Amino acid sequence: MTGKQRREQLLEIGRSVFAERGYDGTSVEEIAERAGVSKPVVYEHFGGKEGLYAVVVDREMQLLLDMVTGALTGGHSRELLEQAAFALMDYIDTSTDGFKILVRDSPVAQSTGTFASLISDIATQVEDILGLEFKARGFDARLAPMYSQMLVGMVALTGQWWLEVRKPQKAEVAAHLVNLAWHGLEGMERHPKLVGERKA
Repeated sequence: MTGKQRREQLLEIGRSVFAERGYDGTSVEEIAERAGVSKPVVYEHFGGKEGLYAVVVDREMQLLLDMVTGALTGGHSRELLEQAAFALMDYIDTSTDGFKILVRDSPVAQSTGTFASLISDIATQVEDILGLEFKARGFDARLAPMYSQMLVGMVALTGQWWLEVRKPQKAEVAAHLVNLAWHGLEGMERHPKLVGERKA
């Protein structure tokens, strides 16, 4: 096996073990054992568990971002929202181990950041869609960043729930997400206020 092939093997095994046991529950010894190599081979390629984990997380974050941005092929604002919601559900379905790794709090400072920063990257793209929609409906477009965070957060948390139950089908879940988001936007007040009395 070449060095490159060995590195890929270790990444796949590491991805599987991290998804199964989490960062703290994973050991270099177990990864090496599953790969049929000694621990020094893992250290040689990644410097240790932390380095391997960082590469696994970076790859998964890039894959998810690519799937979501690649899905945004254009169309009406609702179609774009549907494309983004389905892409996230599709990632969860096809890359379950990767999603499990991403949603856990990472003890490692990766070059691309955390799951929260990835969600923020996706929200930035949704922000462009919402900004146009807000302008068209006469709303303050400066609020689009906040609403995009809300929408993307709703989709991400629903994805975590769906990962456990796997019902209904991902397309149906995406349709319900879009239904809530879209019709929630349709009935949105220009200047919302809390009804009850609140202290500042």
